[in-house]
Amino acid sequence: MIKLSKKLLRITGRTNARYNLIKEGDKILLGLSGGKDSLTLAHVLKHMHSVVPFDFEFQAVTVAYGMGENLEILHDYCLKNNIPHKIYDTKIYDLAKEKIRENSSFCSFFSRMRRGALYSYALENGYNKLALGHHLDDAVESFFMNFSYNGALRSMPPIYRAKNGLEVIRPLIHIRERQLIDQAKEANMPLVSDEACPSMRFDVKMPLNRAKTKEMLKKMEEENHALFTSLRKAFENINLSSFCDEQYLD
Repeated sequence: MIKLSKKLLRITGRTNARYNLIKEGDKILLGLSGGKDSLTLAHVLKHMHSVVPFDFEFQAVTVAYGMGENLEILHDYCLKNNIPHKIYDTKIYDLAKEKIRENSSFCSFFSRMRRGALYSYALENGYNKLALGHHLDDAVESFFMNFSYNGALRSMPPIYRAKNGLEVIRPLIHIRERQLIDQAKEANMPLVSDEACPSMRFDVKMPLNRAKTKEMLKKMEEENHALFTSLRKAFENINLSSFCDEQYLD
């Protein structure tokens, strides 16, 4: 096993305890893309499995889009580190060729299709929870993008129940992205490159709104170093009656 950051383990342990993300008897499916976030989460779940005073199962699954992507290095790495891993073959790539219009945005489409594939695999194989590698930067970016472009105050909760009954958990939701970058570099993780992203094979526009939001937040944090700490606390201190939604007014 790799050496995990003590700070990372401390924060994820505290998050798990506070929101009761993983419990006795849980059967957890981890969506493993092969990027720094999900691969670090795989190691965190492996560590938790060996130290917590209760029993749970977890399995990492990588969705293959059906475009001939090479996932063997990732699979071999997981086996070497005693991380149970399977590759789930789909035809998402072929479907995208029929559904995605030229110059259209691709992120939401592939995200929905990938999530749907993970839901299907989880339900077909008896899993009750789906673990995703979203971190604090993802939650903050989602929050700013929602109120800037969609007119909604919405972010990413640490746990929620999907309509199909699965519970979706985010054990890394209080971890900064830079911590995950450092962890991946320190452990020399074999990260899956952009070549495995189906968008690279389509004439589609890049997600400019997310890039703009990341740049805006970077500038804001340069001026206020406590920005993300304050936002994390704000996500836990919501005063619904201070907005204009009638159902929450006193």
